[in-house]
Amino acid sequence: MSDDQSPAHDVLPFGRAPRPDTGPALADRLREVMTRNLGDHATGLDRVRIDAATVPGSPDVQSLDVDVTGLVVRAMGAADAPDPAENVEHVTAREEAVARTIRAQGHPVTLAGVAVDLDAEIRDLRFTWVEGADGSLSIEESGQSTEHPVSGHLRAAASRDALVTTVRELATKALADQGFTLTSLDVDLTSRGPRAASIVASAKIRKGFLSASAQITATAEIDQAMVLTLSNIGATSRNPVVAALLLAVRGKLEEVDGKRIDLASSLPPGVTLSDVRLDVGEQLVLSVRVG
Repeated sequence: MSDDQSPAHDVLPFGRAPRPDTGPALADRLREVMTRNLGDHATGLDRVRIDAATVPGSPDVQSLDVDVTGLVVRAMGAADAPDPAENVEHVTAREEAVARTIRAQGHPVTLAGVAVDLDAEIRDLRFTWVEGADGSLSIEESGQSTEHPVSGHLRAAASRDALVTTVRELATKALADQGFTLTSLDVDLTSRGPRAASIVASAKIRKGFLSASAQITATAEIDQAMVLTLSNIGATSRNPVVAALLLAVRGKLEEVDGKRIDLASSLPPGVTLSDVRLDVGEQLVLSVRVG
């Protein structure tokens, strides 16, 4: 038990103290948290299976297995997306802990209209139980370190056609908010190797009597050092009016073109990105490995 009673910021509320000290109690508490945060935005929460095991006499979590098969989470804008993080200004106790193994799977879980086949595992995730003067219990991120690294993997697969349909729906709404009508959108996503892909999006839009087409292109590639490079980014149109409207957009895209992002160095200590793969076919399959 830590003597640190400083305020805790951006914690995940986890019900009332004391912390759950048995597997079934931990599973029930996690289900309550999921229902509170997703209840208005999801269906199928009753299908979620949660199995948990604690470590007797310890704040650690031995294992946590969550199967979200059948869960459907609708698309949300920034205004209605749940933000469960809270602050605890008057902390009475802190207890550092480790979640030794956390597994999640969904075969499938539906996110924003896209059925995603999901498998993930993370090991040795450090966190802190926080008790508040009001009797609340929260989970605070402890932060990994090079001495206590985290490891694991993620695999997510989804239909390319379903993803394009969702992009089309979101683009239709975004353009409608600006007074435009999206009459068609074709997206061509091509694999350029295990860590590279290019995209060509061709759209036809209408506003009043004006009707025109536009095209957006981009290529993303991750090298062996886990550096992401964005290139071949552009926005064009044969219609001179639309081309003029795209000038401002093109300027911003040119700022991004050629940009290099060191994915490995942007991660916190103790989290090492060892591999990223994107396989493009009838399905888009993203594989990530850390540690």
